[in-house]
Amino acid sequence: MTSNERVVVIGTGLAGVRLARRLGELGTPALLIGEEEHRPYNRVLLAEVLAGRYSPEVIALPAPAALTRGRVTGIDRAARTVRCADGSVIAYGTLVLATGSNPVLPPLRGLFTENHQLPEGVHAFRTMDDCLGLSKAVRPGMKAVVIGGGLLGVSAARALALRGAQVVLAQQSERLMERQLDPAASKLVRRHLTDLGVEVHTDLRVRDVRCVGGAVRSVEMADGYALDADIVVLACGVHPRVGLAQAAGLEVRKGIVVDDELRTSDPDIHALGDCIQHHGTVYGLATPALEQADALAELLAGDPTARYTGTRSLTRLTLNGQDSPFDLAAFGETEALPGDDVVQLADATRGTYRKVVVRDDRLVGGVLVGELGTVGALARAWEGAEPLPSDGGPLLHLLTNDGGS
Repeated sequence: MTSNERVVVIGTGLAGVRLARRLGELGTPALLIGEEEHRPYNRVLLAEVLAGRYSPEVIALPAPAALTRGRVTGIDRAARTVRCADGSVIAYGTLVLATGSNPVLPPLRGLFTENHQLPEGVHAFRTMDDCLGLSKAVRPGMKAVVIGGGLLGVSAARALALRGAQVVLAQQSERLMERQLDPAASKLVRRHLTDLGVEVHTDLRVRDVRCVGGAVRSVEMADGYALDADIVVLACGVHPRVGLAQAAGLEVRKGIVVDDELRTSDPDIHALGDCIQHHGTVYGLATPALEQADALAELLAGDPTARYTGTRSLTRLTLNGQDSPFDLAAFGETEALPGDDVVQLADATRGTYRKVVVRDDRLVGGVLVGELGTVGALARAWEGAEPLPSDGGPLLHLLTNDGGS
């Protein structure tokens, strides 16, 4: 394959590595370009590295042989080349953008130094370098403030608590993981963190980061209350990394706009993973990225019928505590609308909670906390979107087939 025919993939996250590996298996090798110095890794497991449960080597991905390191600074669509920071130019026949996402940095006073850098002790939590820097900084007994109570913030707070830090989690909205969980499940997550020693504050907006000598010392809330802090972790979400695409003149809205062939507004450029918007949706999750990579690999390897038509994805999180793991899973719509049917089972002693929402005899969502033996069967019923039997018996069985609660 000549350089003008080859597939070039920018990005070495889950999506880019999966695509390059699948293309190699299908006889269409790709050149993978990554800007991080580390081996490609599974970003989903960074919190386990921070907690000290895994070493960076454990979460490494099997990278394809054709991997080059460098930061791509521009795309010449007319010449079909990409330009790298070291001055090198790489030709492509088909280009794939798997540029991922960037952490959201909230507009807080004092967050940046005069050189537009984060102050000492303030950490984003998105890359392996972020993780290793934070891991090096944390010490038993130090005061850590995590800003953000979504999936990433909960994981970071749990990891820091397991490392012995005194952790405060500050969440602006009224409950933890509100995008994925209903109020009852959020309450159980909060209880789990509290049992680990995490102090959780909701309905609390952070206003200011106070520094002395370029290092963080406290975080001030909108009500004037201040939290002492040796380290601050920003876990306020992510947004698609679209700078290259925008500079190249590709269509960008919330993410890089792609069709069912994962093709951008340039027919020679595809995109996948966290950086894309497909039919109005930005997923930002691992499962859709992997499914997109598999579909695009089939298409680029010569299957003209291969398409990506969307993902109904399930959120799953395991919080490993001092005694036993705390598992949760959520899918679809976890909050009922008027007229929906809800089946809900809870056991406060065992710390289990299960709820499913049924609309027009179809399972439209659910949340499970604790024992997840039923999650596979429930997810299949949801993904299939088939009508449920009218007597409700099989649904109740799905909820209780491991003994119930």
